[in-house]
Amino acid sequence: MVKLIKGGVYYIDGALVRENYAFMVNAKKQAAVKGTLAYSVIKNHNKGGEENLKISFDALASHDITYVGIIQTAKASGLKEFPVSYTLTNCHNSLCAVGGTINEDDHLFGYSAAKKYGGNYVPPHIAVIHQYMRECEAGCGKMILGSDSHTRYGAFGTMAVGEGGPELVKQLLGQTYDIKRPEIIAVYLKGKPKKGVGPHDVAISLVGATFKNGFVKNKILEFIGPGIKNLSMDFRSGIDVMTTETTCLSSIWETDGITREFFKAHGREADFKEMHPANPAYYDGAVVIDLSRVEPMIALPFHPSNAYTVRDVIDNAQDILAEVEKAGNRLKGGKGKPYKLLNRIKDGKVYVSQGIIAGCAGGSYENIAEAAEILRGKNCGSGEFMLNVYPQSQPVYKCLADNGYASALMGAGAVVKTAFCGPCFGAGDTPADNGFSVRHTTRNFENREGSKLGENQLSAVALMDARSIAATAANGGALTPATEAEYTKKVKKYYFDGGIYEHRVYRGAGNPRQEEELIYGNNIADWPEQLPIADNLLIEVVSVINDPVTTTDELIPSGETSSYRSNPLRLAEFALSRKDPEYVGRAKAVKATEAQRRESGKLPEEVLRKAGIKLAEGTMLGSAVAARKPGDGSAREQAASCQRVLGGIANLAVEYATKRYRSNLINWGMLPLLCKQFDFKTGDYIYIENVKEGINNCEKPLAAKHISNGKVKNIYLQLGALTEEEKCIILSGCLINYNKQ
Repeated sequence: MVKLIKGGVYYIDGALVRENYAFMVNAKKQAAVKGTLAYSVIKNHNKGGEENLKISFDALASHDITYVGIIQTAKASGLKEFPVSYTLTNCHNSLCAVGGTINEDDHLFGYSAAKKYGGNYVPPHIAVIHQYMRECEAGCGKMILGSDSHTRYGAFGTMAVGEGGPELVKQLLGQTYDIKRPEIIAVYLKGKPKKGVGPHDVAISLVGATFKNGFVKNKILEFIGPGIKNLSMDFRSGIDVMTTETTCLSSIWETDGITREFFKAHGREADFKEMHPANPAYYDGAVVIDLSRVEPMIALPFHPSNAYTVRDVIDNAQDILAEVEKAGNRLKGGKGKPYKLLNRIKDGKVYVSQGIIAGCAGGSYENIAEAAEILRGKNCGSGEFMLNVYPQSQPVYKCLADNGYASALMGAGAVVKTAFCGPCFGAGDTPADNGFSVRHTTRNFENREGSKLGENQLSAVALMDARSIAATAANGGALTPATEAEYTKKVKKYYFDGGIYEHRVYRGAGNPRQEEELIYGNNIADWPEQLPIADNLLIEVVSVINDPVTTTDELIPSGETSSYRSNPLRLAEFALSRKDPEYVGRAKAVKATEAQRRESGKLPEEVLRKAGIKLAEGTMLGSAVAARKPGDGSAREQAASCQRVLGGIANLAVEYATKRYRSNLINWGMLPLLCKQFDFKTGDYIYIENVKEGINNCEKPLAAKHISNGKVKNIYLQLGALTEEEKCIILSGCLINYNKQ
């Protein structure tokens, strides 16, 4: 079904050939390296060198969890107007009852910012961020940067990247996105999906094959091959948006007549051009997917890579679900009621309590229309199971209604709602504790979808394609692969009604009205001042996470906390609350001690005196989180900024799960330290002298002293590669300080 090819490959005459068998001379390889789609798109946006890229994007996108902080940061750095098309959508904090008035206050701020600086504003419930960008901004050969990790428009010939807010700030200020040239991995598609198999099935198969081994981490996936022509745009896009869960940097697809029809239907045929790699083109590796062999898949709790076929789970439920149940109880740590999943097995069937089809991955026209056909004439039953469906935009909703699919779903007992991302990150349709939800959304992390492990609440969410969710609904919640459902796969043609956006969306890109005032709600606060880094650092480890991977949902929870994203200090109170509830108190204590030092000029030295260490003059005290592999998942900058406003000055890690989390640390003036020996305990200290010299010579190991239980040992830390700009940002204390300077 999915095969990984390590090492270089050529794409020659429509086939993949391993480098060892290609018999290419060096000159031809050099030309073939430049023959990929990714190379040509990057070349047209690169202002830097061949290896050290400096990218300027064509357009930007943010939603209502991130845009307030981005605009506040850019404003503090001298923003006058948006230099490129910047779209502000409202699809995360759409439930304006949560937190009182503060969500709608953010929306009003966003609307006023779009007018003042010249941007686009999409009101709540009109469209989720990525569908609006597909319909209105994506174009062949373009590059788009978004402050959401699922910023992926590769199926439309657009190379899109999801990053933390500071990277968008840089673009707003005319700066560039600076990275080493990434490797390119070919994703070769062949065959044709069978009836009942949807895009999530292919995506889960891809994530399952590549996430744990890091095969495509921080690389670009380039989709090529004869199987592409057998996929609709909805199908392609449904696979593409999930590439984020492989931890790749971005994606790009070949484009064809089917792509052209999409742009034509949306009144933007001028944004289409046919794109194919050169013959030959060279790739740094390959993933081969035989679409005809893909079966209905399910990603069981607690990660999208925990992939099985639906049939395997049904046939081997006792063994497979027992492992998930054990994992859930490990997460609960023996607190509260035990996590149970085996009780979902009844009479040889596995029953789920909830089905959700929603968001940038699940809420497409074809996904929902096929789900409606599967449920036509059937019903979801009046038991525990319930089905909620969220079309990803109002144009999609209108077409579903006009073509009778919304009616068919409602007639079967499903609830059809408006465009909203909440079910994906825990701000809507949270299942009951010990419930079991199947969702066509993007993620199912352990601290997501409403889980509050600190309060002994655990959401059990599995990812599954809309078709199999509908088949499950038709069987009263009994897990069912869609390949076993009787239905017509043929659906009515989609049409796009652009009048919906013309009548409701504010389109002010390129037309700033500087006389307009920004409208601030009571919860919207400026970023607190951050001090430049000192030459010597005494770092107290205030939290240690030994999990194999730590997600950004664990560093700063999603869900109801999202309402406070416009207030840095208030949001920081939730940092690590679901993983280490004592973290905030410890971090605050360190920050208070550093504040006393700045007033008195002295730093308490009891711990160090016992260890026989004398501090050098000009030493700054700060805190650090130690986690083996932090930063998987969301691009949210608050995973780093919350630590920073609490006095954090570093992270300690064996490796960073994503490039975007490491960038967030850097942009908030924190040291992204790497250490081979991970043996830290809460209350340990790390003492580093000549930090500025170490940053400027980041390729060399950084000598440090690790103080634990009064004992001292010499250790060496790594910073990893830093651009000259990144060095200056860290030394300045954060991106805001750097830009002010």
